Amino acid sequence: MKNIFKIFMVLFLPLILLNSCRNDADRDWTTPEPSFTLKNTSLDAAVLYPTMENNPYVLVWDAAPGTGAYTVVVSSKEDFSTKATLGTSESTTLKTTVGNLNTAMLQAGINPYAPQKVYVRVERGAAVSNAISFTVTPYPSAVPVITKPTAGQAILLDAAAPLGNAVTVMWTDYTYGVDVNYTVEVAPKGSTAFASLGTVKNEKELPVSNFTLNNAAIGAGLTAGIATDVDVRVTAKTESTGGVITKVSNVVSFKLTPYTPAFVDFYLVGGGTAVGWNAGGSQLLKNTNEVSEIYTYLEQNGEFRFLGQQDWGPTNYSLNASGINDSYKYFNTWSTNLEPSGNENMKFTGNSGMYKITINQNSRDITVTPSSVPTLPTNVYLVGSIQGWNAGAAIEMTQVGDGVFEHTIVIPDGAEFKFLGQQDWSGMEWGNIHTGGNSGFLGPNGDNNNIQYNGGGNTYVITANIKLGVYKLTPQ
Repeated sequence: MKNIFKIFMVLFLPLILLNSCRNDADRDWTTPEPSFTLKNTSLDAAVLYPTMENNPYVLVWDAAPGTGAYTVVVSSKEDFSTKATLGTSESTTLKTTVGNLNTAMLQAGINPYAPQKVYVRVERGAAVSNAISFTVTPYPSAVPVITKPTAGQAILLDAAAPLGNAVTVMWTDYTYGVDVNYTVEVAPKGSTAFASLGTVKNEKELPVSNFTLNNAAIGAGLTAGIATDVDVRVTAKTESTGGVITKVSNVVSFKLTPYTPAFVDFYLVGGGTAVGWNAGGSQLLKNTNEVSEIYTYLEQNGEFRFLGQQDWGPTNYSLNASGINDSYKYFNTWSTNLEPSGNENMKFTGNSGMYKITINQNSRDITVTPSSVPTLPTNVYLVGSIQGWNAGAAIEMTQVGDGVFEHTIVIPDGAEFKFLGQQDWSGMEWGNIHTGGNSGFLGPNGDNNNIQYNGGGNTYVITANIKLGVYKLTPQ
C-alpha cells in the first residue's frame, strides 16, 4: 500500500508543479498587485450629458502604505498602460465632478457618443489600489481636450537631433461646422506667458521638434538639464459670419528637460567668394546663439561651401541634408538664389555684389539676401568721436586692396566710430554688427552699431575690409 502511495505521489506531484508553473507563466508580472482598496463607486447614469457637468462624483479608499498625495487615474485599458489624471488628494477621499470625470475620460482616449468600459484606480508612489470599472458614454467637450502628452509625462529633449520629433501634441476634435485653426502653446507651470509651438488647420495633432520645444522652453527661462513642470494648451479659433469664436483647452502639465544648444562655427570658402578656395583663409561667420551670419561679396554663378574649421578636414557642409548628423549635407532649405552644384558645392545664381548670408543652426536653413549696400565703395571715410561725428569732415582712408581700406590714427580711450562711403550720412554706412572688440563683423545701413574702443590712447591701424565684411584694429 505504501508503495502504491509513493508511486501515486511521484506521478501526481509533477502535474501539480507543472500546473503551478503554467499559472505563474500566465500571470501579468508587469501589473502591480493592489496594496489598498478603492471602494466601488458607480455613476448614476450610463450616459453623461453636459447638464451633469457640476454633479458631484466622490471616490473613497482605504489608506495606502507610504507617504505623499494620492493620484486618481482613469484609463480605457485594464492594465492602465495609458491613463489620464482625474485628480489628486492628500486624504483618502476625492470629491470632484462629473464634468471633470468626463474630461479625464476624453484625455484617456475614450470617445464620446459611444458606450465604453472605463477603469479607475488610485496610485500613491509604487502602491496602487484595485481597479473599479463601469461602462459609460462621455459627451464631447466644448473645448479641445489634450490627449497627448499625458499629465506628468516626462520629455527629455535631444540636442543631437534638433529636427527630430520631441512629442506629437494631440487633442480631441470638436465639430464647429466651419474650419478650425488650432494653436498649441506652452508655458512654465502656472504661468500665463504662453509661447506658440505652431498652428494647424482642421487637424487634431501637431508634431513638435526638439528645436521648437527647446527654443520655447529656453525662451521661457527654463534651465537646461533640469526637469521642469510645463503647461501645454490648445486654442481653437473659428471665423464665420457670426464672428470669431475662441475656445481654449484646459492645460495639461508635463515634465520637460531642455538642453543647451551646441552651436558650431562656419567658415565660408569657394571660387565665388572673396577668399577663393583657400581653406586657410576661409571666412568665419559671426555666431549669435543659433544664428550665424556675415555680410560678404558673392559672384554670380560662383561656387562655395562651408567648413567647420580653416582646413578641408574633418568637417565641411553643403546643401541637401540627408540626415541630421550627416556633416557633408547640412542644409534643409535654402534661398531661391542658391542651387547644388559640382562636387556638392553651392552655386550662387544672383548678381555679383554684397550679400548677407544667414544660417539658422537649429532649423538648418540658409538664406542669402541682398545687402542694403549692394556694391563696393570707391572711397571709405572714418567718422566718429575721433573727430566729432562731423560727416562732412570724415577722414578719408587709403585703399590698400579690393574693398580694403586703412588709416593710422591715435584712438582715445572710449572712442566710437563708423565707416562711410561718402562724407555725409545720406548713403553708404558700415558699423559693427555687435558692440565692442578690436575686431569684428561689419554690417551696413540698418544693421550696425558704433564700433567701440576701450584700450587707452594708443596708435592703431584701422582696417575696414568691406568685401569680407570685417574690420580690425592693429596696434603700432
